Amino acid sequence: MPDLELWILHPKGEPIPRSTAAESVQLLLIDGSWRETSAIAQEIGTWGRLVNLPMAGESRYWLRTQADGGRFCTAEALLFVFKEFGLKAPHAQLLAQFELHVYASLRARGSKEAALEFLQSSPVATEFSELVAHLDVRRPR
Repeated sequence: MPDLELWILHPKGEPIPRSTAAESVQLLLIDGSWRETSAIAQEIGTWGRLVNLPMAGESRYWLRTQADGGRFCTAEALLFVFKEFGLKAPHAQLLAQFELHVYASLRARGSKEAALEFLQSSPVATEFSELVAHLDVRRPR
């Protein structure tokens, strides 16, 4: 959209200006491995403004081993964007779906102990309590 400033979210970008309204920007999230996203950012860096967010804490994306702290998956980056702009409803909706995805994927991979551990600090246990209970029902083989 011509009226919007394009922001490309990348750890090597400049900090997001605090006074910017969400409605004035279009955000591009680069998805891939850390090496891939760095190469992509170099290729497309002239398309818009490279920006970063203060992202702290531990990743909830338990489906991949994080090489070191401070690294988050693309969905988590979008969660930080929603939080930065004060978009509470989209943040809550995406967080619930993201957490459900991680929990269900852990179970599907046969990592039931990890799934139970994940569930202890997840909104999935309350927001999807019926589904969680249904998943715990033993099925005949």
